[in-house]
Amino acid sequence: VQLVVESGGGLVQAGVSLKLSCATSANIFSYNFMGWYRQAPGKQRELVASITLNGSTRYADSVEGRSTISRDNFKNTVYLQIDSLKPEETAVYYCAAERAGMRNWGQGTQVTVSS
Repeated sequence: VQLVVESGGGLVQAGVSLKLSCATSANIFSYNFMGWYRQAPGKQRELVASITLNGSTRYADSVEGRSTISRDNFKNTVYLQIDSLKPEETAVYYCAAERAGMRNWGQGTQVTVSS
């Protein structure tokens, strides 16, 4: 069983930065794609940022320029930092790790941004 575990969520004030972690039980190089998604109440899950095996990154327009996805290969962990958080970014943040056409999801971590 491949495990994907998110951490780092919590209650924060608008304007601050937050760094989320996604740890995998398998070697991170075995995944061709890893992404951070979020789902707000009553809304569809959306991609926030992703990173591929070769290190290519992609960001949603809403976080472009104030978000960084990074990878620690020794810790088999992917991080997502978002700066200047907004109340509308309150959501459950999920990590997904994909290999061989199969995507594994974590349980999610709640991020609540107060105004």
